[in-house]
Amino acid sequence: MLSRVLRWVSLAVAVAALVVFAGAQRQSADVSFESPAPDAAAAVPDSGGGSAAVPSVAELTRLVRASPVVRLPGAIAQWDAARVRAAAGDLDVRILVAPPDLDDAARQRVADVDAATVTIVGTQVGGGLLQAVGDSLDDWRAQFATADVTNQIVTLVAGLRKQPTPADVDGLRWREPTAAELAGVARRTVPTQAFPGGSAMVVVLPRQPFGKPVPRYGPALARRFPGTPIVVQYGDWVEYHGPQEQDFAEVAGASFYARFGDLLARRAFPQQNVLTAYLNQVADIRYAGVFDRPLPYRPADPVRVALPVLPWLFVACVLLFFALSLRTLLRPVASPARDRSLPARLAGLSALAVEMSALTDDPALTRALVALTAARSALDDDLTDASVRAQLRTAEAELDHAARRLPYPGYRPADYLRERLA
Repeated sequence: MLSRVLRWVSLAVAVAALVVFAGAQRQSADVSFESPAPDAAAAVPDSGGGSAAVPSVAELTRLVRASPVVRLPGAIAQWDAARVRAAAGDLDVRILVAPPDLDDAARQRVADVDAATVTIVGTQVGGGLLQAVGDSLDDWRAQFATADVTNQIVTLVAGLRKQPTPADVDGLRWREPTAAELAGVARRTVPTQAFPGGSAMVVVLPRQPFGKPVPRYGPALARRFPGTPIVVQYGDWVEYHGPQEQDFAEVAGASFYARFGDLLARRAFPQQNVLTAYLNQVADIRYAGVFDRPLPYRPADPVRVALPVLPWLFVACVLLFFALSLRTLLRPVASPARDRSLPARLAGLSALAVEMSALTDDPALTRALVALTAARSALDDDLTDASVRAQLRTAEAELDHAARRLPYPGYRPADYLRERLA
């Protein structure tokens, strides 16, 4: 009785493992969440620019032909003239510098001045069909903190000359702030969802003079106020100092200026808008897992954990079923009138089913296993030979059906049993 129960249990577990394994192939999980901060782009909308006075194309062309550098009123871009001359070589470089915040028509007039080798709107550098943009924190920091576009001009001139691009040079030099500067800097604490604790200390400074060392307030304030998030803004450049600075500051700066750098270069926004956009971007990054914020809850999936074991469990259960069936076959036949060929046929078909289970998951094989189990029970319960033969015929037909779909010869029941008898 116990042997019969174990056989049925092993068969049921094998079938369940096969069904679960096949069904799990379609499982998937999708976890999403949103930052509570507004989209950073809402703080810096591109409204098309202002209406600064820009002369006609003809007048601009006349000015550029008369002077290698033409600066329109309100222009802010600065550069290292010696580096630009060295990069230009024998190329006659003429630079037209316009202020930021031009409307579309004024920007188009500047772009239409063919006599200008380089055109600059705000700190956006272009020339002909080319445009040079920053691609590192050093480039963006110099561009937005001091309006230094030396690297962009040098890159553009090299492209026009079809020369290799020279290595960028960090044009921003730092210095430690004096005690008086540190004491006199205006600091305010603002509420924000960007940092743990809901607030940060913010220092807002104007654009810094080009070519002069810039006092680095961030690290000095972080030392004076340990554990406090520090945000320092120089012009349109915003940087973070404080807890987890090594892991977070570069991610925040790179993601923000890669997204908004081109817009900030050609437009003039209030510093408050730039700061708000930066803090909203930080909040988005924080809700993506930065600052040790817990990731969204994802329930454990026991099926995915157990999935690699299921094929082996299936094989083990089938082998257990075969072993118990074989053990029963070896016991003396209860009735002397029993056809002695039936147990041998049952054993042969069971062996064939075990071998085929490693080669296919055809439903016909499952049906054959059920029929073989019924035949084994009929033998154990001393049912009539006709009952046993009926189950064996069903099993043989199902095995033959599954074997015909295999790419290997010799697994059809007639061939397999003939080889065993031989």
